[in-house]
Amino acid sequence: MRKKLVAGLLALAMTATVGITAIAATVHYNDSSVTGGSAAWQAWTANWENVATDYTQVSIAPGEDETEINFAWYSLKGEDEATPVVHFGTSEDEMKTFEGVAGDVDPSLTDQVQYEFNRVKVTGIRPGTTYYYTVEKNGEETEPEVFYARDVEETKILYVGDPQIGASKGQPQNGEELKADSGIANTAARNDGFAWNRTLETAFKQTPDINFVISAGDQVNKTGKPKEEEYAAYLFPKALKTVPVATTIGNHDSLNADYAYHFYNPNPTDNGLTEAGGDYYYSYGDGMFIVLNTNNYNVAEHAETIQEAVASDPSATWRVVTIHQDIYGSGLDHSDTDGMILRTQLTPVFDSYDIDVVLQGHDHTYSRTKMLYGDGQVHSGYEFRLNEDGSDYDWDHAYNVASGESIPLAPEEGDEAGAAALAAFQADNNCYTIENTTGNTVVDPQGILYMTANSASGSKYYELIGTQQDYVANRSQNWLPSYSIITMTDDTFQIDTYQILNDGTTEKIDDTFTIIKTK
Repeated sequence: MRKKLVAGLLALAMTATVGITAIAATVHYNDSSVTGGSAAWQAWTANWENVATDYTQVSIAPGEDETEINFAWYSLKGEDEATPVVHFGTSEDEMKTFEGVAGDVDPSLTDQVQYEFNRVKVTGIRPGTTYYYTVEKNGEETEPEVFYARDVEETKILYVGDPQIGASKGQPQNGEELKADSGIANTAARNDGFAWNRTLETAFKQTPDINFVISAGDQVNKTGKPKEEEYAAYLFPKALKTVPVATTIGNHDSLNADYAYHFYNPNPTDNGLTEAGGDYYYSYGDGMFIVLNTNNYNVAEHAETIQEAVASDPSATWRVVTIHQDIYGSGLDHSDTDGMILRTQLTPVFDSYDIDVVLQGHDHTYSRTKMLYGDGQVHSGYEFRLNEDGSDYDWDHAYNVASGESIPLAPEEGDEAGAAALAAFQADNNCYTIENTTGNTVVDPQGILYMTANSASGSKYYELIGTQQDYVANRSQNWLPSYSIITMTDDTFQIDTYQILNDGTTEKIDDTFTIIKTK
């Protein structure tokens, strides 16, 4: 995205920060050849050809509630038909067979080799039980994997942002430049896939009883282009085979059907559709989780999804929304331009449906807001549009939905009219009220907590905006991969956030924040 790499490259005469390689200038990304440890990194690079060319990795998504999970995977199309079958049970010797559906994958995404996608729903899962499963690929059964259906009285969620496998393209590594070419030549995906796996291994080692994972979008990097080696690296980690992962459609995921082939999301709606799919929702434990594809700027459709989700589980204690765009973030330059594009429209919708927490990505920085709610005033609505050839979004302009006015987000020097339009756009987005609370534990708040996750892989980092906004309670950018652990019960919602140091150990980057409900 325009300016973003520039913002991520500081030409400063300083020594390398932890996890960063310095060549002439300090560059902010995770260099896996440094953080990986020699033996682990060498083993990964030796196996990269196998990883990058295996498009058949299995994904597991949540089902409609904790008694279900959804499987998806590719199989080669040939003389043998696809067999969308999962064998699932409490013993490797006694598994029940679940059958699903299959369909053709667009061969332009897979080097003109024809694959089929498989989708299977598994039901009857009992929380607190360890299961085993296999899937069939053209009739051939895979080796058994373990799946952990954790207890839900205290649900633990791993919340991550922007793995964006392949986003380290152009960065230096061992005297060369990381490439985003196709297949095994995508050395940026090789770098970021290792870091993504390292983060998952670290998080699961620290918190082994994770129930499921929430990814706030941009699983991969190539926008509107074939990128199966990036999905292969994203789906490779062993941890993702053991629990469900609720993925969000990011802008880098949104313009191809490959996301929809790889992930079988529960309760899919026809709202918020792009090529990758649309909004969906699921219940888990004491929470109702709503995932919106905010790359589609039709907020009325997103409101319909929230209404449908809430009606499906009205007694859920917690209502949690995940979006990719950080409408309340603190990164440069998302937070005051394209990140907040839907702020004026989504804020009152979230308020009206009593949303408790909004989990965001996109910003490649960490931030936690104060408790926020709308100001009750009338504001304009804004959106992004695709560029002329439809290959990406026009990141240089926001558009007023009603008037069609084009607002330059980086006006040229001397463009007084453009600068005035941008200033008016930013002023109009001061559409929030900060709730008067103190400390890191709030009880029965009126407002909503907005979290923004930094990159979990460290494939790309952004600067923090120069002045911390008044709505931000805490923020961080230490150029290190980070993640959050959410602990949810019937009356508490707690968030702890950690960064991973160069030696693989972790440290907290924010105080524990807790919401308590007594009502």
